[in-house]
Order: sequence, then structure tokens, then C-alpha cells
Amino acid sequence: MIETVGAIAVVIAVRNEAERLPLLLADLHQGELPLAELVVVDGSSTDATAAVARLAGARVVRGAPSRGGQLALGASVTQAEWLLFLHGDGRLPAGWDRAVARELARAIAIPQDPKRKYQPSAWYFRLAIDAALPALRLVEWAVALRSQWRQLPYGDQGLLVSRRIYLQVGGFASLPLMEDLDLVLRLKPHCRLRCLGVPLRVDGRRWIERGVWAVGWSNWLLRRAWRRGVGSQELASRYYGQAEGRQA
Repeated sequence: MIETVGAIAVVIAVRNEAERLPLLLADLHQGELPLAELVVVDGSSTDATAAVARLAGARVVRGAPSRGGQLALGASVTQAEWLLFLHGDGRLPAGWDRAVARELARAIAIPQDPKRKYQPSAWYFRLAIDAALPALRLVEWAVALRSQWRQLPYGDQGLLVSRRIYLQVGGFASLPLMEDLDLVLRLKPHCRLRCLGVPLRVDGRRWIERGVWAVGWSNWLLRRAWRRGVGSQELASRYYGQAEGRQA
């Protein structure tokens, strides 16, 4: 068991992830880091997502299918000092718990050392896409550069942050899309976003079904529209409309 570095609450937003969610929950349970709270926020799933979450020992909270709203709701029902936000289709590697413990131990020790200037931090995982397409390695590289140099990680990369800073910036907004960028833009003036140095592997089905460059172009158009003031609800209609079109 890793020596405690403060209480951690894990909040996972899900919708129809009965197939992938058990794998993520198993990754969390196999780690040696004590988790004070494990909350799965189900956004109106029509499959067995809620049932498998309960079987794995998670507390299930039901909310409207809005990722920002789901993550905000999950955080609001926890009390731990640190918050780890994840999406339900991710996979954590062996050693994720040691990486988290190492960074939290540093964050706790630095304020107590008068010789070191303290800069609060939040952390994200390195993105790894679970598909063998060579073009996706370029996507991962581009995301790593964006995350490091522009301080703009995606929600798919997870987010580890202290409750104090999370509440200070207002937490997740109840947005159906772009909730991740909205939050990190508010975090940037208050803390440094750093990579934990280990990968979080996400489902590659979207890239496989639609094509790597089509997904990249679509995401760029959505981000540009968001920067130009298009509402999150309209963007979500465009994004999820594409998904429905693939299934039609």
C-alpha cells in the first residue's frame, strides 16, 4: 500500500459504457493508492452501466447526459481533498497510482520548504489512443505538445486537482460539450497543468469508424466555433448528430 498523500475522490462520467467501464474500475482497484471515494455519474444509460458500477463497489449517481454537468454533480457529492476526474472509456496503466502519489507528495512537501517557490499544480495523463492506426501516433504527439506548451489538455486525459483550486475557479460548468476546455482555461491563471508521465488509454472506435483526419477536422471546426461564441448546446447537437448519423 502506498503511503497516504491525502484523500482522493475519483469521479467518472459515463453513458452506455457497460463494456469498457469494468476495465477502468478494475484498473483503479488494482492500484495501491487508497481511494477515499469512487463515484460513477451515469448520464441516462440504456445498458447495464449502473449495475456493473455498483458491482465494482462504486457509488452511482444519476444525472442528465451532459458530461460537464455529470462531472460537476459527482464532485459535489464527494468530500476528499483531491479530485481525479475520468471518462468511462479510459484505461489506466500499471504504475498510475505511483505516478499520482509521487506528484501529490511533491505538492504537499513544497509549501513546507521555505527555499522552494510554491506553484499550485493540476495534473493530466498522457493520451494514448487504443487503435493501431499509425496516424494516431501523430495525434498523440500533437496532443502532448498542445498539453505541455499551451496548457490545454483534453478531458480524455483525465484531470487531478485539489478541491480547493477546483472550487476556487468554479468547477465544471454544466456543459454538454467543451466542458474540459472551459475548465482548464479557468484553471490556467491559478495553477500549472503538468503531465503525470504515464498514459491513459482511450477507446479508438471513433477514429476507426470515421477516419483519423475526419475526426481531427471535425474537432477543429467545433473548437473554432466554440471560440467564436457558438453555444455548447448547439455544438453538442452537431457533435452527437454526427454520431447518430454513423449509426443510421
